Parts: sequence; C-alpha cells; structure tokens
Amino acid sequence: MSALLEVRGVTKSFGGLTAVSDVTFDVQAGSVVGLIGPNGAGKTTTFNLITGNYRADHGTIRFQDRAIDRMRTHKIVQAGIARTFQNVRLFQQLSAVENVLAGRHCRTRSGALGALLRPPWQVREEREAAARAVDELAFVGLRGRAMELAKNLAYGDQRRLEIARALAADPRLVILDEPAGGMNEQETEELIGLIGRIRARGITILLIEHDMSLVMRACEHIVVLEYGQKIAEGSPAAIQVNPRVIEAYLGTEEV
Repeated sequence: MSALLEVRGVTKSFGGLTAVSDVTFDVQAGSVVGLIGPNGAGKTTTFNLITGNYRADHGTIRFQDRAIDRMRTHKIVQAGIARTFQNVRLFQQLSAVENVLAGRHCRTRSGALGALLRPPWQVREEREAAARAVDELAFVGLRGRAMELAKNLAYGDQRRLEIARALAADPRLVILDEPAGGMNEQETEELIGLIGRIRARGITILLIEHDMSLVMRACEHIVVLEYGQKIAEGSPAAIQVNPRVIEAYLGTEEV
C-alpha cells in the first residue's frame, strides 16, 4: 500500500545554492514523523516544497497517491495538507476564533453573491463554521480566549492557535514547523500531549523541531537532513545512536 505522503528525489536550488538535494522519504498514514537536522539543513525548504510554496527543480511529491508537486498552495490545502509556520503567521488584529475561521474557509462554499444575498444554506454554513472554530479552540486549550485578539495572546498560545487554524481545514496531514519554538517547559509538555490527541483523531503529523526531547517522545520515525541531503532515517532509538547523526549535531574532534 502506498504511503500517505511520498517524497521522491526532490531537489531545489536557489541560484548557485542547492538547499535540498535528492531527498526521498515516506510518511505513513496515522504516524508522527520528525524531520530534523542542524540549522541550514533544508528542513523548511522541504516543507515549502510539500506545501506548494516552492516548486521542486527535480523529483516528485505525491499525496494520497496523487501528484501535488505542481499544484498551487490552496489546492494542496483542499487536498488535505495543512501547516503551521516557523515564525507565527496569524491575523494579529483578528480574534482567535476569527483566525480559526480563516482556516475553515477552504471547506466552505459561500462566495461574494452568497455573502450579499445570505440564503439559508449560507447562514447555516456560517453557523456550523463558527461552531467548528470554537471546537478547535477548545481542542487546543484556548476555548476561554476565543474573542481575544491574536496579538494579545501569549506566544505559546499563538502557537496553539496556529495549530487550531490548521485543524479547521480538515487535513489528513498536518505539517508543524518548529511548534515548540519559544515555548517553556510546561508548554512543551502540553504540546506533546496535543500532538498525541491530534494523532488520535486519525490525522498524520510531519514536524520539524529542534527540541530533541520532544522529537524522541512524540515521533515514531525520524528523517535527518544535513546540507540539504538525507543522511539517516529510522526509529528514535536508531537515530540517537547513528554515528552520522551524532557527527552532524556535535561535530568531530580534530586530532
């Protein structure tokens, strides 16, 4: 059976710099997969290739056995992939619930004419979308802050709000780019629990994360990049003792 996500021989260059070179890996349905590596390893570029922000120079990307490497970003979201970003990207002047509603937009039918005429089906759709947004806020622990402006939320709460917005799009795969960035120890612990609850909903997770404790506890499979190339993949236990991974993170002592 095909993997949910298949990345095959993907390469991306910017001018004379090759950010990702011949990278291949799979993400199985229902799994939590970590994509790790030192700074500049090509992790976020790989995410941007999967989500359509960049187009690969070579290679293919398939999702649910369908080629997505030439699809536009909004079509990839509609196909079932949602993401968060390394740097928080929220509508800072909108409330938390309005931010989540923005993520739900790809699953609604209303357009300009419907907004003007407001037929019964659109009123019902808007009501259902609002209820769903509140449900997702409750799921990530922000139910009591639904009406607060995004800019007034603590940084860790903004991270969780981004996750709620991604979940509102009904994804089969959620891509999390450094979700624990800027979080304290307690917030990181809560994030690990949240990742487990997302998986329990049947949603597959692919994440970049520098917090190795989180990666080792939350992920069942890990892919390691260095200088844009895959240098290892396997279980957390195997990755922890892999000599190439240890060298990539710690370097070797010159004699």
